[in-house]
Amino acid sequence: MERASFLIEETNQRIGCMLNPESLVLRRTAGVQPRPLAGGHITGLGLSDDPVFYTGGGKTELELDLLFDIWLAGSSVTTEDVRDLTGIFWNLAENATNIDGYRQPRIVRFVWGKSWNIPGVVTAVSERLERFTTSGAAQRSWLRMRLLRVSEAVAQQPTAVPDYDLEAVPVETLENIEPSDEDIPVYEYIAGERLDEIAFRHYGNPSFWRLIAAFNGLADPNDIPPGTVLRLPRLQGLGPLA
Repeated sequence: MERASFLIEETNQRIGCMLNPESLVLRRTAGVQPRPLAGGHITGLGLSDDPVFYTGGGKTELELDLLFDIWLAGSSVTTEDVRDLTGIFWNLAENATNIDGYRQPRIVRFVWGKSWNIPGVVTAVSERLERFTTSGAAQRSWLRMRLLRVSEAVAQQPTAVPDYDLEAVPVETLENIEPSDEDIPVYEYIAGERLDEIAFRHYGNPSFWRLIAAFNGLADPNDIPPGTVLRLPRLQGLGPLA
């Protein structure tokens, strides 16, 4: 069976599990809360259940247990401490991404074969360490991870300021993208916006900022004067802009 892995949306880095999990726990919590009043919760002798109100939404969590051992085959890292193998999974729970001055965990996607493809954020990690050497290095880890699912729309949004380097990924590499000169929509740039945000709103793909920059001849995508009118080419095969 294909090995389970985590794909970091921001960098496309794939983190493979040493062994596939033996079991998964899925937990769903509906958007329901007890109905409060200013003086406390509604109560009454005739009530068999507390009144509730429905908030919508809810949350879906995935909990999985993973095994890591320095003596097991499947790792390219040679080490005496198993935490060198599990540390990268701990980092998924760190606030590593800066969004508008606030830090948040990276969005990752749990992928396993054709049946599992869940985007989310790692909300908790714990591990039980075993088989210590005389120097105190652990050789085996039972790692438990909890993943909170996020919507696909959130997973596809830009999560960090991109590297605006037009030479890094030439526009020519965007397959099937051919701008049409007919009836080109325009957009007035607002101070503080990012091209990848504009590209996501109009094309559904933040990486198309390169197309906007090249089409408008922007020398520095990080320095666009407010009020600049950007031309947004229609993309053949992708339908009209929103």
